[in-house]
Amino acid sequence: MALEHVFIHHVFFWLKNPSSQSDLDSLLAGLKKLTAVKTIKQWHIGRAAGTHRDVVDRSYSLSWLILFDNLQDQDSYQRDPIHLHFVEECSGLWSRVQVYDCVDAA
Repeated sequence: MALEHVFIHHVFFWLKNPSSQSDLDSLLAGLKKLTAVKTIKQWHIGRAAGTHRDVVDRSYSLSWLILFDNLQDQDSYQRDPIHLHFVEECSGLWSRVQVYDCVDAA
């Protein structure tokens, strides 16, 4: 099924303490709270799959994939108090965050 006419926001998190189950659980709990943001159309929280190829980056701790109807909804998400609280509450857990935003190619 093709995804069309959506704004995709994909965030990858690297924990400061990647071996800490407590830190992983805290980040997972924080991401689950984010699902309450009204402008989110669909979401997925993931971890690296067991694939081993040169082109696969498995170094991250968790990923957060969100679909929005449009850029405006994503902008609203960025300003939403639930998102701002997540950043305040969880930013001490990660050493790196990488974001990939994309829209339809044609």
